[in-house]
Order: sequence, then structure tokens, then C-alpha cells
Amino acid sequence: MRMTKWRRGALLAGALVAMQMANGPAAAQMFPKLQGAPARTSEESAGPYRKLVIRNVTLIDGTGAPPRSRFDIVIEGNRITSVKQSGWPGLPSKPNREPGDAEREIDGTGMFVMPGFTDMHVHLPGPDKAPDASYAYKLWLAHGVTTVRGVPLAANADAVSEKARSARNEIAAPRIFNYQTPGSGWSGGTVDTPEKARAWVQWAAKNGVDGIKFFNAPNETPEVFKALIDEAHKNGMGTTAHLSQMGVANFNARQAAAAGLDTITHFYGHMESLLKDRTIQSFPPNYDYNNEQHRFGEVAEIWNQVYEPGTPEWKDYLEAQKATGVVFDPTFNIYAASRDLMRARTAEWHSTYTTPQMWNYFQSSRDNHGSYFFDWSTENEFAWKRFYGRFFQVVNDYKNIGGHVTVGTDSGFIFKTYGFAYVEELELLREAGFSPLEIIRSATMWGADNLYKHRGGNAPMGVVRPGMLADLVITTENPLQNLKTLYGTKALRLDDKTGKLERVGGVRYTIKDGIIYDAPILLKQVEAMVKAERARLGAPIPNAPQP
Repeated sequence: MRMTKWRRGALLAGALVAMQMANGPAAAQMFPKLQGAPARTSEESAGPYRKLVIRNVTLIDGTGAPPRSRFDIVIEGNRITSVKQSGWPGLPSKPNREPGDAEREIDGTGMFVMPGFTDMHVHLPGPDKAPDASYAYKLWLAHGVTTVRGVPLAANADAVSEKARSARNEIAAPRIFNYQTPGSGWSGGTVDTPEKARAWVQWAAKNGVDGIKFFNAPNETPEVFKALIDEAHKNGMGTTAHLSQMGVANFNARQAAAAGLDTITHFYGHMESLLKDRTIQSFPPNYDYNNEQHRFGEVAEIWNQVYEPGTPEWKDYLEAQKATGVVFDPTFNIYAASRDLMRARTAEWHSTYTTPQMWNYFQSSRDNHGSYFFDWSTENEFAWKRFYGRFFQVVNDYKNIGGHVTVGTDSGFIFKTYGFAYVEELELLREAGFSPLEIIRSATMWGADNLYKHRGGNAPMGVVRPGMLADLVITTENPLQNLKTLYGTKALRLDDKTGKLERVGGVRYTIKDGIIYDAPILLKQVEAMVKAERARLGAPIPNAPQP
């Protein structure tokens, strides 16, 4: 049977998952060649400036402190140099305030400022999903994301290149942290002994790798795992793990954290650490992990095989995790379609901002990772809703006893579009029980702290205060009142004067390294990119009625 261009692309994208189960030079060849982002232009960005002043904003500083107004924020180059109160609520601000020699001023009256957001779990789209990397970068920036952790972003050589281009601000992109799976990028073969583990980490530290992404691959034995973590920390590198189903029975989240792991991403490993009356999740006899409907349909059935929230065993697990300092990065959004497929398919941004290639990738398919809705049923969604109840509870309880939780998305799969999925993740944290201020802290200060934990010194971003990097999000609506106002499609509100619904909110400006990015312009550029791709491929608009 003849293979279409779109299906060939889908097979290439599926290689990302295969890569995570392998390593070494062969794994590097599994990535489709990344098309890097084009150069940054003055259309979407301006600066950095000798001196930039943002006047009269309400400050949400990222620490968990309550909002306070009004403030002037002074930025020189890429650093915040001053955060000073400019007036009292209900009273006019003093005129002619210092500094008077700003190269540019932004009138932030009525606006809100926060630290730039961190997305702790990302992958770039290959050419099978988007024309180039700017598609994801611009959607992230348009939603306030100024820092991303690639796990991995792309093959190491491509990730290192894009990371450097972003650091030099040659491209419109968040700052990038490059995490790679053990063995990626080098010519030393499979990392299957503690000695090879340490040798690869030493090589990686000299070749642009910031941390390790584990996948519970067969060669990641406990001895290799511990050697990788120990050597990573000695070299100022972090670690995160997707404790996949193929290895979690013998190495769950509790064991991984005890071995020194810094971050547990996704849900894998938590429930397996809380199993009662068994040590392995119960699967039906016909279960086949390589059938992705089985893989994702059955995983949620663990919800009633674990200890109940609040039991001594539940509390003991969380206290043990807190003692290690491990961070939870739940990525709630990436599996949310499993509990409400119709909602995920019909999200309003698909018609404007999802490329035709990625929309095609999302459709049920035997060879696309995460496109697993072959015969999705009410029973599947019932199990996932119950599973989310347990997942929400374990993450919220961990936060409540002092554990750190960060914000990650894993977009590009399962109907999740870059940028928009980030706001959905914030909303899901709210559903889990986090207060809005706790959510902003997870998205900013706690994310930055996690990235710099082993690098020496404190994180240079994540909080709005003098001396920090000038990474900021400026909004026209209060996100603590309504997180939906952060979506690029904005939020709906009835205007009582006209009797009509209006769109309100959206990020107005994202500032990274002192460079001002105009969020509405970034969104218009993405919209134009998507329209051009539809015209080129003759693709229909998602969710539009078809003849």
C-alpha cells in the first residue's frame, strides 16, 4: 500500500518514543532532522534596552506573596534593577517618577506582572508536525513561557544549537535547558555499566547537556541509574524520569527518588508505589503494551488497586518522597483527553493554531505515539476520571506537606497544542486543589529552583526582584481571578452594556532577557503559518463541517 507524505511523517515522529527506549548513536538517527527557527525580527520583538521601565503594574512576584499594587519595574539590559512602589490603590501615582531617562516605557496601568513561566517537559515538533521550530517557540512565548526544559527538545546536536541561538537571542524563543537520555549524542555505545554511565555524563557535561531524562529503559539498571545520577550531580546536572511501564514494576517512584532522582514527570511510578494486595498492577490476560489503546486504556485501571488517600501507607509514601526532595512534574494535561476525548478534539484553538500536520498526527493511528483512541468508550473515560482523582490527590497532598510541584506539558501529542496546553495545565492544577497563588509559584519560582538545584547558587529567574533576569509576563486581566484569561484565544465575558459576549485577556507582553515580545503579534504569525500550511497541503480546517 502506498504510504502518504503525512503517514511517513507520523512514523518519523513516533521515533521519539523509540529513541527514549534506546541510546547511543543509533538513537540519534531516530530523530527527524529539526528545522531550526528563523532569525528574530523587529516585527514581533523589541530590545533589549539600555533602560526599560514598566509603570504602574500590579505585582504577582512568584514567591506566593499576595498581589500588590502599584509598582514601577526598571530593567537595564537583561536584568531587573529596581522594583519600587509607584502609588497606593485608589490614589493617583506621583508624576515625573524616576528614572526619567528610560529608552522605553510601558504603561502598565491596570495590568499584572509575573515572572516568566517555566515549562518543565517539552519536545520540539519535527517537520512532520510544523514547518520549523518557531511554531512551538512563538506559541510558548505568546502564553508567557520564557524557559523550557527539553526532555529531550531534539537530538543533542540540534538541541545544543537551538539552545545557543536562544541564549544569544538570535531567535524568538524561550531560554532552553537541554536534557538528554543516557548515551544520546556520543559514540561510546549503549550506557549499560556504571563505568559507561559516568563516562557519558562527563562527555555530556562538556557537550551542552544540562541534565538526564530517564525512561526506565532495559539498560537503566539500578546500578547504572545511581551512577548516572551521582555523576550528573557532581557535574552540575539535573535529572528527571518517565518511569515507564516496562520497568516500573521493579523500579517505582519511591525507589527512584531514594536513588537520588530530582524530578518524577508524568504519573508513572506513583500509583505503583501505593499498590495494595499486590506488587504489580493487575492487567487483563490479553493485554499488549504495544497496542496503545491497551497501554493507555488499562493504565488508569490501577486507580482502585492502590491504598486510599489519607491511609497510613499513602501518608508514608508522601513523607518518604519529601525526605528525598524529589519534585513532582505531573503534566496533567497531556493525558486529559483520556477522560474527555470530545472536549480535547473540539478545543477552540485547533481551527486557528493547530497545524494540519499535527492535527493529522493526533488522529487515531496504529503507528503514531499517543494517537490511541481506536475504540474509546465511556468505560475508558470513567476509569480515567477515577484515576485523575487519585493522581490529583497525591500531587496536591505532596504540595501540602511541603513537596515541590512544577508545571510541564509534553505538548505535540494527544490533542495538546503548544502554549494552549500550558494554560490547561494551570487549570488542572487548580482542579487538583492548588490555589491560584500556589499555581503561579509552581510555574515560576519552583520551576526555576528545580532547574538550578545542582548548578550552584540560586536561580537567576522565577521571582520578580532586583538582580534577577528580566523574564516577565504582563497581562491585562488578573490571572488569579480567572486563569482562562491566559489563553491565546482569551476568555469570554458578557458585556452588560452591549449585551454581547466579548473576548478578554490574553498575555499582552512576554519579556525574556529584557526583550519585549508582543504576544498578539506572535499569535498572528502562528495563525498565518497554519493558514499557509493548510493551503500548501490542501488540508481541511479541524472541526469545521465537511461537505
